[in-house]
Amino acid sequence: MKKENIITLPNPHLRQKSQKVHVITEQTLRLIDDMTAAAIDWEDSRPHEISAALAAVQVDRLERVVIVRSDFDDKAIREFTPLINPEIVKYEGELIEDYEGCLSVKQVYGKVPRYSKVRVKALDTAGNEVRVKAEGFLARVLQHEIDHTLGIVFIDHIKDNDKAFYQLDKDGDLQPLDYHEHIAENPVLWD
Repeated sequence: MKKENIITLPNPHLRQKSQKVHVITEQTLRLIDDMTAAAIDWEDSRPHEISAALAAVQVDRLERVVIVRSDFDDKAIREFTPLINPEIVKYEGELIEDYEGCLSVKQVYGKVPRYSKVRVKALDTAGNEVRVKAEGFLARVLQHEIDHTLGIVFIDHIKDNDKAFYQLDKDGDLQPLDYHEHIAENPVLWD
């Protein structure tokens, strides 16, 4: 798969709940490989960003599968950890507002409140249950991707805050967006 396979708003599938994976098949494993290829292809086209994670719905497959980058700091490490049927079993810590972007929301970033710690359970590719205790950026990424499986996009958490939207400039720095000019009147984001 290529970056062009990643769907973006206003595609209505991004607002739908994904189906639970009942049996992990060769198709499931191929989906994970395809998602990884699309995430890396997208990243290769972006000089200032990494592809931190991707949910299956973002490649137009309504299955509860996500991949999460194994190393957020080194762009040369291109390994992703697949999580099948991930769910948050406990939110912990405090709510912290920080920047997020999304491969399915073009050129808009936002300050999103997320819990600083979460506990997640999922299946690995062999069907074994895995449990993850995450904090910081990994906790934020997991909440973002699990939201995708529930039909929630990050902008849904901030649409009533007109000072929370940004875009990247040519140097890779986030600059505030005029809410009324770029966000509030943009049906692509909210439909």
